[in-house]
Amino acid sequence: MIESDQKPLLILAGPTASGKSGLALAAADHFDGVVINSDSMQVYAELRIITARPSAEDEAHAPHELYGVMPAAERCSAGRWRELAVGAIEEAWAESKLPILVGGTGLYIKALLEGLSEIPEVPDGLRQEVIALHEALGPEAFHARVAEVDPEAAARLPSGDRQRLIRAYEVFLATGTPLTQWHQTAPATPDLAADTYTILLDPPRDELYARCDARLEQMLAKGALEEVGALMALSLDPSLPAMKALGVPEFIAHLNGEKELEPALAAAQQSTRNFAKRQNTWFRNQFGKPNAVFAQYSERKLEEIFADIRF
Repeated sequence: MIESDQKPLLILAGPTASGKSGLALAAADHFDGVVINSDSMQVYAELRIITARPSAEDEAHAPHELYGVMPAAERCSAGRWRELAVGAIEEAWAESKLPILVGGTGLYIKALLEGLSEIPEVPDGLRQEVIALHEALGPEAFHARVAEVDPEAAARLPSGDRQRLIRAYEVFLATGTPLTQWHQTAPATPDLAADTYTILLDPPRDELYARCDARLEQMLAKGALEEVGALMALSLDPSLPAMKALGVPEFIAHLNGEKELEPALAAAQQSTRNFAKRQNTWFRNQFGKPNAVFAQYSERKLEEIFADIRF
């Protein structure tokens, strides 16, 4: 690696099923790197198949960090992940290895690079009360309730954005200060000082959607239903992030006898395609201009992909 004032960080971003994990493994070989997860669902130990986590063979081939590091019974926030990621990155640097951040959760990547406002933790009991209130009022009425205490957040968020509206309301109840104001005034964690090179995988939509559909079929063949059944057996709070991972609600509906397998698979494929579309929109509008954009990862493109990286 070339010496510079800042230490190097390679970021591989893009929507689900765009080939990030394969590229990350090749990059780890090429640059003597450590693969660090930035996918919000691949942190959960119980969700290897349904989140398409790297296989045990891939994890043995090159160092992988932050995959399956917490139980599905917990909630991984951007702030909590950031702490873990900074530690993994600094450990890679200490070992003279290249940290390779890979994932499709744009908020996590942005939080790492730009920092986060330090907002006090919300007690879990209060969070459950707010979730129950949302269920009782319904999306529209709850949105109106948020508008009473944090009008800027309500103006920015549609009534269907359940998670962020709940977050806005719980922060106000816990602190007496609107979440919008916290973002404006709370001290932020420092930016990560790194020499960053970003590769964005941006496949054509038809190709990406076909890969999303095929991935769900492959998951079923690998045991996704059994994995979701084991998750159900834990009797977890349905509001937990792990219970909302792509494919989990649809396959739970099948296992509960509410849907036949084919309609459940089709619904999971549709939700995955919708999610990939939202990821693409986010990366294009929020991520800034990356150093390189490639339509789709393939081994044939490796020489082209790696040619301009100077670490």
